[in-house]
Amino acid sequence: MTTPTHLRLNKTTPHFWQVSFDSPPINLITPGLVTELHGVVEQISTDPDLKIVVFDSANDAFFLSHFDLAQAAAFPTQPDGTPTWTDTVLRLSHSPVISVAVIRGRARGGGNEFALACDLRYASRERALLGQPEVGTGILPGGGATERLPRLVGRDRALEAVLSSDDYDADTAERFGWITRALPDADLHQFVHTLVTRIETFDRDALSGAKAQINRASLPADADLIAAYREYFASLTWPGFRARGPKLAQLGAQHGADVELRLGHYLGLET
Repeated sequence: MTTPTHLRLNKTTPHFWQVSFDSPPINLITPGLVTELHGVVEQISTDPDLKIVVFDSANDAFFLSHFDLAQAAAFPTQPDGTPTWTDTVLRLSHSPVISVAVIRGRARGGGNEFALACDLRYASRERALLGQPEVGTGILPGGGATERLPRLVGRDRALEAVLSSDDYDADTAERFGWITRALPDADLHQFVHTLVTRIETFDRDALSGAKAQINRASLPADADLIAAYREYFASLTWPGFRARGPKLAQLGAQHGADVELRLGHYLGLET
C-alpha cells in the first residue's frame, strides 16, 4: 500500500493503532480518501496482533465530512461490484479489532456513517456536531445511517435526524444513544487514552469474541447496506437534487465556509 495522503496511520504499539483524518480543508469524503481508508481498514482487519484502533481528526472543526457529490460517479467499487465505501464500513464492523471514533468537529453524512460503523463513539461536548444532511439536499443517505441509526436511537429519533437534516450536538446525541458518551473537550483525550490502555491489556480472543457476540444481536444485514448505497446513487438523478444542488452552491458562494460550518442551519432555509 502506498503512503496515504488523506489520513495518517500511526502504529503506536503492536496492539493499538491511531488513524487521523487529514484532508484539508474540511475532510471531505472523496474517491481518493475512500480508497486509502479501505486499504487501512484491510490492514486493521488482517493484523494478527492488533486489538484496538482509534479514529480521530487532525482538524478540530471537522471529524469527517460528507461525500463529495461532485465526484459521485468516480467513487470506487470492489471487483465483485460492492461499493468500496460499503465494503470498508462492513469490514470495520466485522473486524475482530475494536474500533473507536473520537469526534471533534462535524461528522455529517458519510462522516457520521463512518462513526456509526465504529464500535465506540466518544464526542467533544463543545465541538462535536453530527447529522445526516442528505434529505435536505434532495437525496437519500447511502452509507449506513438508515440501517444503523434506528438500532441505536429508535425509529422515531432516526426519522427525526434523517428527515430534518439538522445538526445535533453531542449532549443530544448522547441522550439519544447515538454516541457512547459526550465528554468535556478538555477531558476527551485522557478518557479515551485510559480506555484504550485498559482494553489493550485484555486478551485478543476475548475482545474479538465478545464483539462477535454483540454483533450477532445488533448489526444490520450486509445486504441492506449494499441496497442503501444503490438507492443513494439512484437518488442523485432525482429532480429535487438537480434543483437544490445549484441553490446550495449559491449559498456557498454567498456565505463561504460558514455553509459547511453551519450546514444544518442553511439546509433549513428556503432553497
